[in-house]
Amino acid sequence: MIAAWLYRLLADAVLLLHFGVVVFVIGGLALIVAGNLMRWPWVNRLWFRLAHVAAIAIVVVQAWRGYLCPLTTLESWLRMRAGSSPYASGFIEHWVQRILFYEAPVWVFTLAYTVFGLLVVAAWWCFPPRRNKQTPENGV
Repeated sequence: MIAAWLYRLLADAVLLLHFGVVVFVIGGLALIVAGNLMRWPWVNRLWFRLAHVAAIAIVVVQAWRGYLCPLTTLESWLRMRAGSSPYASGFIEHWVQRILFYEAPVWVFTLAYTVFGLLVVAAWWCFPPRRNKQTPENGV
């Protein structure tokens, strides 16, 4: 039998991973736009852009289909296995969950994710990704 502290540690790790995904999705779009304005060639690398568009696409599809995020589900399951309620407050839980989770009707989240996804598509169109080739213009 796995000790409760291990489940709690794993739940905190999943919460931090979830936070990292959110930072990547939101920060990635900001980096793409700012990076193109500042002529940073790496922000248009195909691998970065594909990872970014895939991340927001998964979120948008989940929202439209009415699915819960698998990271949220996994974290809740781990917390219950640790013997606490799904959103009991430890240090990491308290601060990261306040940032990630807030109360609003489901349609608000679906709309927000959809609009953000459309912004990512617009960035893809305005600043198309490029394969990792060495060219004199990007110096890489």
